[in-house]
Amino acid sequence: MTETAKQSPNMPTVLIVGAGPTGLTLACELARRGISLRLIEAEPGPRPGSRGKGIQPRTLEVFDDLGIVDRVVANGRMAMPIRSTAPDGRVTLSNATTFENRPDIPYPASLLTPEWRIEEALRLRLAGLGGEVEFGTTLEGFEQSDEAVSAVIRQDGKLETTTARWLVGCDGGHSVVRKQAGIAFAGETREEVRMIVADLAVEGLDRDAWHMWRHDEGLVSLCPLPSTDVFQYQAMIEPGQDAELDLANMQAILNRRSGRTDVRLQEPTWKSLWRANIRLVDRFRQGRVFLAGDAAHIHSPAGGQGMNTGIQDAHNLGWKLAAVVRGGSAALLDSYETERRPVAAGVLALSNARLEQTIAQRGLVTRGDANTMQLTIGYRDSALARDDRDWTAPLRAGDRAPDATGLYTANGPHRLFDLTRGGRFTLLSFGGTSEVETRLDLRTFHVVEEPTGPGEIADTEGHLVDAYGAGGRTLVLIRPDGYIGLISDSGDAQAVSDYLAAIDGRAETYSSTSGTASGVAGV
Repeated sequence: MTETAKQSPNMPTVLIVGAGPTGLTLACELARRGISLRLIEAEPGPRPGSRGKGIQPRTLEVFDDLGIVDRVVANGRMAMPIRSTAPDGRVTLSNATTFENRPDIPYPASLLTPEWRIEEALRLRLAGLGGEVEFGTTLEGFEQSDEAVSAVIRQDGKLETTTARWLVGCDGGHSVVRKQAGIAFAGETREEVRMIVADLAVEGLDRDAWHMWRHDEGLVSLCPLPSTDVFQYQAMIEPGQDAELDLANMQAILNRRSGRTDVRLQEPTWKSLWRANIRLVDRFRQGRVFLAGDAAHIHSPAGGQGMNTGIQDAHNLGWKLAAVVRGGSAALLDSYETERRPVAAGVLALSNARLEQTIAQRGLVTRGDANTMQLTIGYRDSALARDDRDWTAPLRAGDRAPDATGLYTANGPHRLFDLTRGGRFTLLSFGGTSEVETRLDLRTFHVVEEPTGPGEIADTEGHLVDAYGAGGRTLVLIRPDGYIGLISDSGDAQAVSDYLAAIDGRAETYSSTSGTASGVAGV
């Protein structure tokens, strides 16, 4: 490199590369905890296009915790039906899988909304936290030591060097961070599986459902994008078929496969030719460099998993980075890979199976279940999961912390997620002692018959006890990312203190391989 890079006066704690949904989520997680950061993005401005458009219920819970779910839901549509036309002309209308009237699940179905709307909501939240995206800024290279990462970035045509304690690559499938870190990205590119994707206005078609036509030559679909006046166009392209992205070809494909000529497409506002890249990194971390989202795993769009998995990567990593920056155990960061890589591998297997089914059945779409909605993702095998329950118990440490309705405090009615929102540790005490020593930001709620003061809640309908399988002495510690860290049915408050001490750095740290912690009671 012949140019001289000037040292930036702005030295962040964390440098995030890539301002898609993953990078933005991580930035919000750090900013709300007061961790300094820079978020750089190579694109000159916000990216157009719907791209990933399915938001799963577990991701909506993340957005609830971040304080943006109302905006996201207002710009989307939940449980959109699919109107599918078979090759023989038969039309079926399928409704989305929902979990209505479940007190433990606040968002009962998947939400459809264009990806740019998600990025917009996250950028606004980041701005409210005092952060911003540095558009038109690229990472040119970096070096790391035991203490920091020194990165060369290009902004406004000039090079500068910035030093950060940590670097996180959220820069997509072609990740510069991943390549320069030397992390292998194993998998395959299936050239025989391609799809034209475009956003465009449509005449002659209602917006009441997601329209799909299955034909001998493949699937074509038009999905109305909520909060916009356009549809997302998708057409599977098999080997030998015309993959041109011009309007005439898209219209011809629609006419042939739908058997209709009354539906007219307008010039696309965004278009792309998608290829099936299916890959997973061999590790999520190299020293002080981390990967998240598509930089670490690329999925097929079947099942709507990719964007959601990246957002949840960031939700997992954010609180751990913040804890370590504030003096917590550095070994806590080892749990990021041990928790999230198995999840990414499982999601890849799920989306691949859905893709194969879609190909074999010429686009027949199977609606989601609890797995595709990512409500069953958990970390029972994690070093951060501790309990004294029998292995057959339906709820264990490492599982997603369920919601519960019918709760009352001295201030009135709530659901559990109203009380746990904000990215802090939460301790639920169902009657036992809860005197816990910790340096961490812990809030405690005592379950009582009649709440009279702060920190007391009444479980008026029994949903909280049912959801947590709680006895009269049960203690439940909920992590900042909404997963259960510890359950003690014996009411062992010392176990909770020791657990938190291992995180905040006052005790010997968790082993990333053995799943044990020195100084943590055998719960």
